[in-house]
Amino acid sequence: MAHMNIPWIFFVQILVLASKSEAKVSAIIVFGDSSVDSGNNNYIPTIAKSNFEPYGRDFPGGRPTGRFCNGRLPPDFISEGFGLKPIIPAYLDPILNISDFASGVCFASAATGYDNATADILKVIPLWKEVEYYKEYQKKLRAYLGDKKANGIISEALYLISIGTNDFLENYYALPERQSQFTVQEYEHFVIGIAENFVRQIYGLGARKMSLTGLPPIGCLPEQRATNFEDPLNCVEERNKVALEFNGKLKVLVAKLNKELPGLKVFFADAYDLLLQLIQNPSQYGFEVAEEGCCGTGLFETGIMCNRHHPLTCTDANKYVFWDSIHPSQRTNKIISDNLLRAFEPLFL
Repeated sequence: MAHMNIPWIFFVQILVLASKSEAKVSAIIVFGDSSVDSGNNNYIPTIAKSNFEPYGRDFPGGRPTGRFCNGRLPPDFISEGFGLKPIIPAYLDPILNISDFASGVCFASAATGYDNATADILKVIPLWKEVEYYKEYQKKLRAYLGDKKANGIISEALYLISIGTNDFLENYYALPERQSQFTVQEYEHFVIGIAENFVRQIYGLGARKMSLTGLPPIGCLPEQRATNFEDPLNCVEERNKVALEFNGKLKVLVAKLNKELPGLKVFFADAYDLLLQLIQNPSQYGFEVAEEGCCGTGLFETGIMCNRHHPLTCTDANKYVFWDSIHPSQRTNKIISDNLLRAFEPLFL
């Protein structure tokens, strides 16, 4: 009788493969800040830009694109990992059109946050405006592909959401207004409320597969270590503690949304533990430097301060966990993306 099982096993394998290919991610759609902005800030009047050398020096073609990195960002690697294009375009790029955005698009804006007050600081795109651009994108997609195909792309797309660091480092800890209104725990709660409204809003617009990134160990960013006058050049543990508290609240929110919204799959993407491992044990991952970035002194330079005239910029960014004083190097982004892809596969494929 054993030979009777062979066609059956073969048939089951075909069914599994068919269901996998049907559930394939149709596009990568990106909301957030400089951790995922592929160049939208190039096209708005702000100083929060990186469309100049040495940014992009390890990007395909060796050119600056407006990514705050020496090369590619996690959405680029994740898109490639799902068999889609290797570079996610910026929605505001005027030379592109809807045909370039059908399988992936980025609405993110460097220096923005959940809190509108964060976006106001450097006059960047607030999160509500990213959603408005997404609505406009949906209209264009329907006109381009027809309602049925466009709706399929919208519901089968993976939405990468990476935002929140600037609400704390650029806004709460840097300026008096929010500190006068909220304790840090109250501010965490306030920001979580905005995050919930945002997820519910894009769910209402058809999004069903989401990855919501938590805060990294913000106290260990080179810029934070450089200004840690109480414990020079070490991580600011109190800020790491706040990041962990916020992430705990975000995990609770993710569980709640998965339970309450039919058909929704939200994944909590932990940006904290892996990055902290890279920072604390760089040599285990083939890095040499974790406490400063590659660009300039690596302690203060980001954006316009990280420019090609700086004589101290390193020659090999692959040895550095960080590219500038805030943003990970391309190699770090690749390690984080590979880790995420392993977690995404059972969920979204």
